[in-house]
Amino acid sequence: MSSNADGPKAVKDSRYNDRPFGRSRPATVEFHSQTFNREDHLRKRSDFIRRAPQTRKIRLVNFLVVIRPNTLARPRLGLSVGKNRGGAVERNRIKRLLREFFRQNKKQFPPSHDVIIIALEGSNPLTYHQVVEELTAILV
Repeated sequence: MSSNADGPKAVKDSRYNDRPFGRSRPATVEFHSQTFNREDHLRKRSDFIRRAPQTRKIRLVNFLVVIRPNTLARPRLGLSVGKNRGGAVERNRIKRLLREFFRQNKKQFPPSHDVIIIALEGSNPLTYHQVVEELTAILV
């Protein structure tokens, strides 16, 4: 048996000649309104503490909602769940519920506005349906 100095040669299968090497992806990426991208949420502290003249604060049973204009053409979400709301598991659950509500209802939020939702005392044992009931009042 003879060996090749370059090592064994890969066997090419004719079934895969028409495909590009690696994973194939669509040529254009479409915008999906049901996603929660990096651009959809506030990340910097300066975005949270920025003051705007038309800031509205709405106090609900379990949340304080702050709505203020931004210079972008889309709504953004900021979440604040303090350590007094429970352990990490409880805080992350609240944030997941709020992100899901924003993702599902993104088109009903006011365009070009930042929406900051602050979890208040007693917001730990909420279900998604309770969050929807409470927060749909601000969308109308």
